[in-house]
Amino acid sequence: MEEVLAYVAADLVGLWGVSHAVPTRAVVAGFGEISADSRRVLVQEWLAEAVTMWSFAALVIVVTAVGGGTSIAAAAYRVIAGALLALAVLTTLTGARTSVVWFKLCPVLLTGSAVLLLVAGLA
Repeated sequence: MEEVLAYVAADLVGLWGVSHAVPTRAVVAGFGEISADSRRVLVQEWLAEAVTMWSFAALVIVVTAVGGGTSIAAAAYRVIAGALLALAVLTTLTGARTSVVWFKLCPVLLTGSAVLLLVAGLA
C-alpha cells in the first residue's frame, strides 16, 4: 500500500509540474507590458516550480522503486512532504490570494500529495 500511495503522490506532483510548464507563455503574457528582464524572471520562476515538481516526483519514484518499504524511503518521503508543505504555505500566502482558481487549487494539491507521502512513510 505504501508504494501505491507514493506513486499516486508522485503522479499528482509530476502532473502539477506539467500544468506549470504548459501555460508559461500565457501566464507571462497576462502581466501585460513588462520589461524583458521582468519577463525572463517570470519565465524562470514559473519553469523553476515545474522543474521542482518533476524533481520531487522523480525522486519519489526512484526511492520507491529501489527502496520502497525501507527507513530510507520513509525519510525521503518525509523530506519531500516537508518541501511540498512549504510550497503550499508559500502559495497560500501569495498566489492563492489572487482570483486565479489554479493558484487556489495548488495548496490543496500540494498538501494532499504531502499527506499521501507521510502516510506512505508510516506503512
